[in-house]
Amino acid sequence: MRAVGYRHSLPIDRPEALIDLEIGKPVPQGRDLLVQVKAVSVNPVDTKVRMRADPKGGEPKILGYDATGVVAATGPDVTLFSAGDEVWYAGSIIRPGTNSEFHLVDERIVGAKPRSLAFAAAAALPLTSITGWEMLFDRFVVPRGGGEGKALLIVGGAGGVGSITIQLARALTRLTVIATASRPETRDWCKTLGAHHVIDHSKPMPEQLKAIGHRFVDYVFGVTESGTHFDAICDVVAPQGKFGLIDDPKALDVAKLKGKSASLHWEAMFTRSTFQTADMDAQHRLLNEVAALVDNGTIRTTVAQNLGRITAENLRRAHAQIESGRTRGKIVLEGF
Repeated sequence: MRAVGYRHSLPIDRPEALIDLEIGKPVPQGRDLLVQVKAVSVNPVDTKVRMRADPKGGEPKILGYDATGVVAATGPDVTLFSAGDEVWYAGSIIRPGTNSEFHLVDERIVGAKPRSLAFAAAAALPLTSITGWEMLFDRFVVPRGGGEGKALLIVGGAGGVGSITIQLARALTRLTVIATASRPETRDWCKTLGAHHVIDHSKPMPEQLKAIGHRFVDYVFGVTESGTHFDAICDVVAPQGKFGLIDDPKALDVAKLKGKSASLHWEAMFTRSTFQTADMDAQHRLLNEVAALVDNGTIRTTVAQNLGRITAENLRRAHAQIESGRTRGKIVLEGF
């Protein structure tokens, strides 16, 4: 079957950074679904793994996490899906990725694809939806339907995670949602998705928050450049507030949070699948809930660009755009 992968960690401007491959078709075992992949999206984690994980033993590494597709076959222990079902999911970081014609995934981290979306439009949402959902409800423990009188600051509101977190927070909580964006087009994007306020993270954030009536914010979600913005975050997080992050700052002086008794929360959406936690099927349930929100028109896809077919050339273009740090929404590809 066709796939895209790499044999050596290389800068994305090198043709060998991602290459077209022919590999064997996998066979589902246990609770695995064999999914015929219809569309994928590209996330920052794809670029980070490509640069940090040099394959060993000459075997190529296949990247890709977000996917939509059709169940082609099931393992003997599968109970949630049948052949022919249309599905969406974000995969596992410890298994081969979704940039292949057929892909194995544990059914417990798979949801039913939204009926109202085409495969490419749906592929934009799984990984970011899981990340935003888990930060809001598992890490911050915001009550569903609650949060009135409290505020959420999303530092980096226009990227994939920020784009869906704005929508989830507006749809499922009563928080005041404040996003950051530094360009006119990204500010407009955040407002269109439902942010109550948008401030500029390239300028001092405390002063901008005061200007809109928020000396402190109860929850701060650091989507990008958390190290760069950490001092400002420590300034604006409320006493006994919560700071959560998903990026990889080199160092944080967490003692700066002590005076406010503020807590720090990491979110890694691959934790459940990596460690096979007892609540691993929480991702199956939340993806089904997100699909229902899409189908009833409460939230929408965050696709900003479709780069065409799933080829090495097109994926190199997608990785280059992600690495630029200037993307808006999600980049998708579809078909082999």
